[in-house]
Amino acid sequence: MSAISNARLTLHSQLAALIRRKPVVAMPETSLKEAVQAMAENRVGSIVVVEPESGRPIGIFTLRDLLYRVAAVSCDLDQMLMSVMSDSGLLMLNWRSTVYQAALLMARHGVHHVLVVDASGKLAGVVSQDDIYELQSGGGKAISGAIRNAREMDGLVAAAEDIRRLAERMLAEGTAAEPLTQLISSLNDHLTVRIIELTKVEFALPKTEWCWLSFGSEGRFEQTLSTDQDNGIAFTAPADGAEAMRQAFLPFARAVNERLAACGFPLCKGNIMASNPELCLSVAEWQKKFQAWVQAGNPQALLNGTIFFDFRPLYGDEAITDELRAWLLGITANASLFLRQMAANALRVEAPIGVIRDFSFDKNEEFPHTIDLKASGSRLFVDVARILSLANGIGETNTAERLRALAERGKLGRDDIGAVIDGFYFIQQMRLRQQQGGTPAGIANRVDPDELNELDRLILKEAFKQAKKLQGRLQLEYRI
Repeated sequence: MSAISNARLTLHSQLAALIRRKPVVAMPETSLKEAVQAMAENRVGSIVVVEPESGRPIGIFTLRDLLYRVAAVSCDLDQMLMSVMSDSGLLMLNWRSTVYQAALLMARHGVHHVLVVDASGKLAGVVSQDDIYELQSGGGKAISGAIRNAREMDGLVAAAEDIRRLAERMLAEGTAAEPLTQLISSLNDHLTVRIIELTKVEFALPKTEWCWLSFGSEGRFEQTLSTDQDNGIAFTAPADGAEAMRQAFLPFARAVNERLAACGFPLCKGNIMASNPELCLSVAEWQKKFQAWVQAGNPQALLNGTIFFDFRPLYGDEAITDELRAWLLGITANASLFLRQMAANALRVEAPIGVIRDFSFDKNEEFPHTIDLKASGSRLFVDVARILSLANGIGETNTAERLRALAERGKLGRDDIGAVIDGFYFIQQMRLRQQQGGTPAGIANRVDPDELNELDRLILKEAFKQAKKLQGRLQLEYRI
């Protein structure tokens, strides 16, 4: 992959774009000797065994298999590959899946490769952990490995601190906000997954499908250096069995929340955590809750929608969240009154651009003459992207990806969307800069424009103009 094409890829790119070359494959009847020769000639550590006619992968043979399944047992190189290949636990993703999904799948299973198949199930390529980390800082690979190998909390607490140090170093080196927030979210996800893995063995969890959910900025892959916990659990259960399952999940969820806090993710002051019985629900209960919010349309329901509708799966059975996402988009697409109420609520927050002066300021007495880059900045983009995505059946949760998907569908101007996204990420970059060095929470997202250099002030004002333009699209859509 060339440096130019590689630079255009992000963790939200489709896996098809990351495939470097045609995969090295063999038939089940291929001899072990021929397979090893093919691996040597192509300088690869594995070969995929596929069905002769369909091309679908049925097994894989690796150098590790050569050591433990062949050399340690016998040296018969004439035996067929199907007799020594690994055929269980093949990790496969559709080529339309994202690079991020592949990274998370590898982290969950402790492997270094994922097979990529096309729509018919035919092998299209193999993506490795190294392929993914070439999109990011090299330091991310070392931290991810440390997380994967951690056997106790001390190692994970150290890894959490390493994540923060790496993020601050990359920020100082000028890394752009989009790849940086993706890296922070990715490594924090790996950390959370490992905490869940180490914790679940200590509890007798119900034998049912379940999934750990992320909400808010974590659900949007937009974590910054200052973030608390926003999570929950969804599980399958019969109507009369949900309460018993919930009581079994709650002690486990409480332990995970406490261990995340030990790693530097404060317990949520609003109790938006999986240990809250109101957020440890069966799929049917989540649907009932979402439906009630959409029908109510009161201020609390609108606030809940801004937090919980940005959910995504982090650990467990993703089919649960796929089902929940499809159901939610099905009801919001026709919920015109609720969406209009959300739009009106979003438009109450205006871009802080002054009529006479460059900027306007809120009435915060503790930090006068400052702008809240979250509440009056990034939120403006996030809210519009969410509302239009819910209205148009777009399943992405990341703000930039939502905006790009809307542009692809003709719901936003393609010529303008690049400037809008650049404006959003400039504000995110400025937020990250403000949060360096453990800035207190009260001022972590605030900036005094007079303390910025002239160029940053000009770009910040332009970013707010892009937010105002985006809000104008929402205003036009709902005639507010």
